Amino acid sequence: MPLKTTHKKSSHTTSSTPKAADSPIFQAIEKLQGERPWGSFLDAGTGRKSIEWICGLDTERWTAVTASNQMATTVKKAAGTARRRQDRIMVGNWMSEQLLFGERFDTVLLDYFIGAIEGFAPYWQDRALHRLWPHVGDRLYLVGVEPYVLVEPKDTAGALVREIGRLRDACLLIAGNRPYREYPSSWIMRQLGIAGFRVLDVRYFPIHYRERFVNGQLDLCLRQLPHFSDEGLAKAMHHKIEALRERALPLARSQEGLKHGADYLIVAEPMADRHRGMPDAAGTPQSVPSGP
Repeated sequence: MPLKTTHKKSSHTTSSTPKAADSPIFQAIEKLQGERPWGSFLDAGTGRKSIEWICGLDTERWTAVTASNQMATTVKKAAGTARRRQDRIMVGNWMSEQLLFGERFDTVLLDYFIGAIEGFAPYWQDRALHRLWPHVGDRLYLVGVEPYVLVEPKDTAGALVREIGRLRDACLLIAGNRPYREYPSSWIMRQLGIAGFRVLDVRYFPIHYRERFVNGQLDLCLRQLPHFSDEGLAKAMHHKIEALRERALPLARSQEGLKHGADYLIVAEPMADRHRGMPDAAGTPQSVPSGP
C-alpha cells in the first residue's frame, strides 16, 4: 500500500470533547481499520481517553499498559463495567524485557506514547519501537503531536502556545521532574523503518487549543510550585503563570481558539524478519545491502 499523507481539519483532542469516540483521530483510525477485525488489542501507553474508546470497539480482548499506578487506577475506573474477564490493565515499564514476553497482538495503539517516554524511560525513545515490534501482529497506530515548544511562532496564537509549553517545562524541571519530549512525524517515520515497520498512511490534524488546554497546562505549573526550593522564585512564577493565563484565555475561548501546530496519526505494519535491518555489535539495526 503506498504512503499517503492527508491533512484533515479538526479540533485537537484537548478541546472540550464529550466522549473519546468523538475524537477525530480515533474516528480516522476506525475508518482506516475498515472491515479488518480488531482482534487482540494492545494499548501500550494507556490513558483515560484511549481506554474509553477501546472499550467501545469489537475486540476479542485488550491489554492496557501504563508505568503509573495512578494512571492504572484512572484507567480501571474509566473502563468500568465494559472491562471483561479477558481484559487486562497492567503496570509496567517497556524497558523491561519481561513485560508481555512472547505475546503478540493484532492491533497496537501508541497514543502520545513516544512523547511520554521521557518521564519514565529518558533517552530510550529510539529503542521504543524496536521493543514493541515483536508484539505487533498486524497493525500499529501511532498518535503524536508535532513539537511546538522549540518552534519559532509566526503569530500570536503560536506565541502563546509556545510560551505555555516553555513555562510548563521550566516549572517541571525546577521542581525536579521531567517534561515530555515530543518528536516530529518525520523522526517517527525514520525510526519505524529502522525498527522493522512499513509506514502505510500518515494523517495530520491541525490543532485548535481551547480553554481546557490553557488551564490544564498552567494548573500543572501551579502544582510544581510547592516543590521549588526558592520561595521567592515560586511566588514570581505564580505571578507569571496567572498573567499568562489572563492573556491566553480570551483567545482560547474565541471561535478560532489557539490555532497552532498539528497532531499526527501514522499507520504501520511489521515487515517480515528477512526485511528488517541487521543488528550491529551494539544492537543497532543497519540497512541490509541490496543484491546485484
